Order: sequence, then C-alpha cells, then structure tokens
Amino acid sequence: MTDSATPADLRIRQAVRALLLTPDSEVLLVRFEFPTRHVWALPGGGLDPGEDHLTALHRELAEETGLTNANVGPHIWTREHVIPFLDGSYDGQRDQIHLVPTERFDPVPAIGWEQMRAERVHEMRWWTVDEISSQSQRVAAGVATAVGFAPVAFIDVLQQLLSRGVPSAPLDTGV
Repeated sequence: MTDSATPADLRIRQAVRALLLTPDSEVLLVRFEFPTRHVWALPGGGLDPGEDHLTALHRELAEETGLTNANVGPHIWTREHVIPFLDGSYDGQRDQIHLVPTERFDPVPAIGWEQMRAERVHEMRWWTVDEISSQSQRVAAGVATAVGFAPVAFIDVLQQLLSRGVPSAPLDTGV
C-alpha cells in the first residue's frame, strides 16, 4: 500500500529498519512471534517522539543488535502494513528500510533478551540468500513448520538489490 492509498483516519506508526548486509551477502534477521504467526524480519522499530529516521535507526540497531556507529546507507525500500497492533495503539506501520553494509558480527541486544521478548523478538541469526530462498519456497509450498518473511516478497527484493544494485528511488516491497 502506498502513502496515497492509506486512509487518513488510520493511525500508522512510523518505523525504520535496516538491511544489514555482509560482503558475502548474508543478512541479519530477527524472528518475531505473534499469536497466530511467526515471521523473520529486518531489525529496527518505531520512531520515538521527535526522532528522525536515521537517529531512530542508529538507536534501534544499538538496542537490538549491539551494533553502534553503523554506516547507514540509502533508503532502499518502503513497506506499509495495515494491521491492528495487538495493544490497540496503531492500525499499521510504515517502514523506511535502509541498506547498512557491515561485516558479520555476533549480535547481542543491548536492551537484553527479556526486553526483546517483550517486543516479540525471540531470535536473531544471519541468513544466506540460498537459505532465504529455500525457506521462502517452503512457505509458498505450505509447509506447516515454515516461518515466513516480512515483507512476503523479501527474497525477490533482496535478489533484485543484489543483481541490479541500489534502486534510484525506494521500492515499495508490498506487505
């Protein structure tokens, strides 16, 4: 959904996420657990009052992964998901996603795992493109144990980025 398609009365949370990408094309993902679904997604989160996207991304990366002084690259993707938050605070979220080239590191959340779990994050791990592709195929085939990705087309936009490079304007990834 694009900005122009969002009804004005919806409460859409502004958020920022990072595509942490190593020279070997590994991607760091976090696993969210919701009551009806588990999903692998990019690290990041909502903007605090008065925060801009870059300030929020640096804060989120430090809190969730322990990565400080990240070399934040361009805004490459945008994702909007209209779905009521479990706590009723928002009707959806709009993510601004930045490319963050990095060396592989051992992620350790500065806020600790108790707080991460309170935010529904239960795991972090590095994924190869082949692993993401294989898991995406399992999800598409309806394998009951398969855990999906957010965005759903993650493997497609990732492969496009890797083959074509950074887009001239941020791409809408879809839900």
